Amino acid sequence: MATVSFRKIEKAYGPVKVIHGIGFDIADGEFVVLVGPSGCGKSTLLRMLAGLEEITAGEILIDDKVVNDLESKDRDIAMVFQSYALYPHMTVRDNMAFSLKLRKADAKLTAERVDNAARILNLGPLLDRFPKELSGGQRQRVAMGRAIVRDPKVFLFDEPLSNLDAKLRVAMRAEIKALHQRLKTTTVYVTHDQIEAMTMADRIVVMHDGIIEQIGTPLELYDHPGNLFVAQFIGSPSMNVFDGVLQREGGATAVSALGSLWPVAGLRAGSHGQKVHYGIRPGDLTLADAGIPAEVVVVEPTGAETELLLQIGNGATAQQLVLVLHGRTNAQPGDTVHLAIDGAKAHVFDGQGGQRL
Repeated sequence: MATVSFRKIEKAYGPVKVIHGIGFDIADGEFVVLVGPSGCGKSTLLRMLAGLEEITAGEILIDDKVVNDLESKDRDIAMVFQSYALYPHMTVRDNMAFSLKLRKADAKLTAERVDNAARILNLGPLLDRFPKELSGGQRQRVAMGRAIVRDPKVFLFDEPLSNLDAKLRVAMRAEIKALHQRLKTTTVYVTHDQIEAMTMADRIVVMHDGIIEQIGTPLELYDHPGNLFVAQFIGSPSMNVFDGVLQREGGATAVSALGSLWPVAGLRAGSHGQKVHYGIRPGDLTLADAGIPAEVVVVEPTGAETELLLQIGNGATAQQLVLVLHGRTNAQPGDTVHLAIDGAKAHVFDGQGGQRL
């Protein structure tokens, strides 16, 4: 196992800079997920750690050793790709053993490691099959087994589940997390799927346009997003956000927006009359007998939950919000309902820079 450190990392392709001075540390045995929209630089950062991309500026350290000039094979890392990258003419056993054979490792040790990895990943019955005889999930487990066999200091995963169907993705998420808990190997995982990030990570690094927006545990990012981008990126369905004006009168704080006053609790920053963005998560809205009126646009029952698309106001100032009920409702499209807001669960961001107040 190992620590990993990024120090003022920059990456440019000619005159175009895609990573702008990123720096953070990953602890020994930690599972860190790099998440962000396509083009934010997360895969490029992972590939620089792997030695597959050159670093324009800065340093990458593994176990306090600068690895900028080390070949990929000398960094003691193992990478699992989105495309599986299995050799089609080799059996599962040979695919998993290939890296050790390249190192001319002892045959007995190689066989022991392959058998151990196969046992961990339930690949025993598949060892003599070829990749074309496997499902997508089985191929991904073989790719993971090949990484385990190497016994690396650091595991790298580059969007490994994006080729799988939804049900299999959920199962593989659990497998990868259980694998990490068993092996305790330092892991860096890249995904654009914030649900994957939330369910798997010890810490999440949220990236956007080549910079880090925020680093924290999944629940820290969900409960206390540092800015508007993180607030809207983390959480599914996304946080409801709309523009308003901060009101501080008589010791009470609220945001005037969409023709109503939206309560806020515990807000210390911000001044009366300041333009703000008001955010409330769909699961933190509740229906009540009285409160802020809204018209039901769409009702989407999913079984245990019901998702409502609501509209507040009319004409050009109308705003649509999403509400998630933990249960069922008799509300129908066209009905008027009323919303109760817990001010302690509201999020307020500066109207200019988008930073949390």
